[in-house]
Amino acid sequence: MRVVIAPDSFSGTLSAPAAAEALADGWRRHAPGDDLDLCPLSDGGQGFVDALSVAIEGRLTPVEVTGPAGDPTLGVIFVTSGENGRLTAYLESAQACGADLGPASGRDPARATSFGLGHLIGAAIETGATRIVVGVGGVVTNDGGAGMLAGLATALRVPGADQLVARLAAGGTALKGLTAADLAPLTQLTARVQGLEFVAATDSDVVLLGFKGVSALHAKEKGASPELAQELDLALADFARAAVDALGQPQKLVALPGSGAGGGLGFGLFLLGAGREPGAALVTAAVGLSDRLAAADLVVTGEGNLDWQSLRGKVVSAVARLAQEVAVPTVAVAGQVLVGRRELLSVGVESAYPVARTPAEIAESLADPAGRLAARAERVARTWSPRR
Repeated sequence: MRVVIAPDSFSGTLSAPAAAEALADGWRRHAPGDDLDLCPLSDGGQGFVDALSVAIEGRLTPVEVTGPAGDPTLGVIFVTSGENGRLTAYLESAQACGADLGPASGRDPARATSFGLGHLIGAAIETGATRIVVGVGGVVTNDGGAGMLAGLATALRVPGADQLVARLAAGGTALKGLTAADLAPLTQLTARVQGLEFVAATDSDVVLLGFKGVSALHAKEKGASPELAQELDLALADFARAAVDALGQPQKLVALPGSGAGGGLGFGLFLLGAGREPGAALVTAAVGLSDRLAAADLVVTGEGNLDWQSLRGKVVSAVARLAQEVAVPTVAVAGQVLVGRRELLSVGVESAYPVARTPAEIAESLADPAGRLAARAERVARTWSPRR
């Protein structure tokens, strides 16, 4: 039996390659004769650069930037050359403002900034790349990409960068009350990057504002109270209104799918003229997943929490969609499964198996994530690869 093992990262515990190895380890305990094809993936969040650098020839360049609380951290730019010699730089927002940069207890979505991502983008431009693809997702920021714009203006030495830093780099709540005049130097920034192609490879299609916006849907998981989430939404509304007015751009940018991805980083990139591509689709295409599935009997995917977000273009649903096209069944193994069988079947997932159900099991899986995931994979293999 040939099995493709194609998980996303298990956020906070296992990278995608580590998760793939754990799933394979458990599977082999029951079915050592099966042919396993390990294919770690990303939806634009954690592991985006790693997944692409394994599949595409290019060079990796480390860059020291600041994290969401201002501490130094390391980002990596992956530069590739196309057939016409045009350079493309891939980078990952989670490396500059990700959920794993600092303890969960110290997260402050009111003040976390995407400033370091702006420096990372600036370094990517300095490589000579004219196409900049930013993996957007897995961040602790909720600043609409404001900090990123200030960081990029600083990196490119744009006139008025200091003014943007003062107004945009202090986190989401600091954006309250902004006016177009405050953001006038943004015109200098957009002029500086004219001629470059930006792509926001987003992990979700969430919009920026409102009841279905990023603050309402995702600020809680970053540590915000309901009151703070509402404050952040109002502050982002002020920032968005001021930014589009300063640049003469349409207000509809806030309603574009993906504008709220990455705490609103999608919107910040849209201000620079970025197009959007679902991150999972970009990565699955780069690694040739369709062809690998066509030669398989089964695909095993997974992520930390299999929830409603998983059904909206993330790795699990992207894998299942491609598998359906070649009539290969999809099963998912996740830290927790928080959606029902009907919802899973609607995106093509045959069955889903949680690693942990009870609080005690969750604590055990956090203490030994690879071991618990491998044990669950072994039990799944008994169902899907019965011994003859």
